[in-house]
Amino acid sequence: MTPSLSKQRRDLDSSLERAGFYPRLVADVVHDALDGREPLSHVAHLETHFERTEVHRHITVLVLTEDMLVITHVDDQQLDDTGEQVMAQISTESVPVSQIRSVVLSYLYAQPQDYKPSDQTREMTLAIAWSGGQRLDMGPASCGDAQCDADHGYTGTVAQEDIVLRVSAEADGVQAVQNAKSFARALRQVNTASSTGGGLALTSEAGERRQPGFGGRFTRAHHQR
Repeated sequence: MTPSLSKQRRDLDSSLERAGFYPRLVADVVHDALDGREPLSHVAHLETHFERTEVHRHITVLVLTEDMLVITHVDDQQLDDTGEQVMAQISTESVPVSQIRSVVLSYLYAQPQDYKPSDQTREMTLAIAWSGGQRLDMGPASCGDAQCDADHGYTGTVAQEDIVLRVSAEADGVQAVQNAKSFARALRQVNTASSTGGGLALTSEAGERRQPGFGGRFTRAHHQR
């Protein structure tokens, strides 16, 4: 194993340690799902939700390899009122890069009229589709007349997505947004290379040049919580 490859693996483990969400368990699951493949880039996204008196945490880890996108999602669930009994539910999915149909990035900037190249992205949403699954957003249609009370039916949009990750500078930190952008760029480059069959040099977050060879259906419900 070359030092550069082992460094990528160490960087992945360090990200899981920083997330602090059962890092040993998550690392073992992620490396098992990689099946010996070396990571090129990764994103570890931790979220916390509150439901009445309960706290729910979950982590989604995306790892890009030369030929696969490996997705791991881990939820924890409190089984008793004292919180002493906890269960972890784990899902993994491995998607060949050649099957990825689209990579959609959405950005949010504050005060666009004052934009400068040095301005940081406030929020980024990464949507990846590979199975042909679609999300339908519907709402009542209108004619634009505020006084009109006629029924104009419904209107909506259809978006392809198998996993969606939303990373916010306010909630996750500026560096988390930058890391997600770096991962998205790597994913786009490898996905394009796999569809054209050409060789493309990848740049990792550490600035190293690499040669590629690149939230699943189980996270979609989580995204809609």
